[in-house]
Amino acid sequence: MSDDGHEQSAHENVPSRQRRRFPGISSRAYEHPADRSALVALRKLSGFDTVFKALSGLLPERSLRLLFLSDSVRVSDQQFSHLNDMLRDACYILDLEKVPPMYVNQDPQPNAMCIGLDEPIIVVTTGLVELLDEEEMRAVVGHEVGHALSGHSVYRTILLFLTSLALKVAWIPLGNLAIMAIVTALREWFRKSELSADRAGLLVGQDLQASMRGLMKIAGGNHLHEMNVDAFLQQADEYESGGDLRDSVLKILNVLPRSHPFTVVRAAELKKWSETRDYQRIMDGHYARRTEDKDTSVSDSFKESAASYVSDVKSSKDPLMKLVSDIAGGAGDLGGRVRRGFGGFASPAPPKDQGSHPRDETPSGDDD
Repeated sequence: MSDDGHEQSAHENVPSRQRRRFPGISSRAYEHPADRSALVALRKLSGFDTVFKALSGLLPERSLRLLFLSDSVRVSDQQFSHLNDMLRDACYILDLEKVPPMYVNQDPQPNAMCIGLDEPIIVVTTGLVELLDEEEMRAVVGHEVGHALSGHSVYRTILLFLTSLALKVAWIPLGNLAIMAIVTALREWFRKSELSADRAGLLVGQDLQASMRGLMKIAGGNHLHEMNVDAFLQQADEYESGGDLRDSVLKILNVLPRSHPFTVVRAAELKKWSETRDYQRIMDGHYARRTEDKDTSVSDSFKESAASYVSDVKSSKDPLMKLVSDIAGGAGDLGGRVRRGFGGFASPAPPKDQGSHPRDETPSGDDD
């Protein structure tokens, strides 16, 4: 591990494997554009940290901390020492000075989270610890440290609180609708933040195959001998491009209540990012630094986010996204495209004069 004079009091006992380190890296370097624009805007709001942290009296944060302290195992040199090494190593690589406390919670469901308003805490379940090997787990720990560096734990805690509140006031029609609108928006942002954290996990583990294996195991369990990375990624392509407009609508409805993107989508997005120039530049040591965060333009960040969504729509193979792209491009015969997109629910009218123009019996080609 390189010696650059960094204060290592909080980063002792790190594993010996040589990995690149990113001194002073800003979370903006790896954040998804939609995630980054929201965070830049919030950070620019004067006193927003104070306002959110003032809510800690209303939020169950103290209760959660006491719960994990009393009913989970705190990771340390004496308990789950291999996880403690991974945690210190992840903080060292991403240059997070204060190592967040980590707990292992008895739960067969593989899961991990980073929550907290005043200080982030990381929780991993026994189901996840038992499922993943060392390099796969390292990517997960890096994922959670990425959440901590970005400040996602604050908004995740608020999302948990609002979701709980929405259930309690479900009997109040307008109150519930207002809260659920906020929850839905937060979930859309948080799904993008998960893609950001996956990237942080790759920067920490620096092993794309381990990241892929971990996502495959989360999807299909501990049966790697029965799974194949290429076939798994092919599922993502089939998910995106398959079906018609009805399937596109169902995809939206399926993902709305989720805080995480679907696993095959996460795998495909991470592999795509690993092949970009942005990733290579980070690995070469050229990346945004925290000292520059205060100078970041909110409008520029929103423009980048909007450009990212436009690019996603244009490059998407999803039938609905292709239709949206066609509309934006002023394509003709959109009514016919919609009919075909919904599986031909409405049959097109026959040509008026089939006899005099036999060639009209053959439909003209589309540029779909």
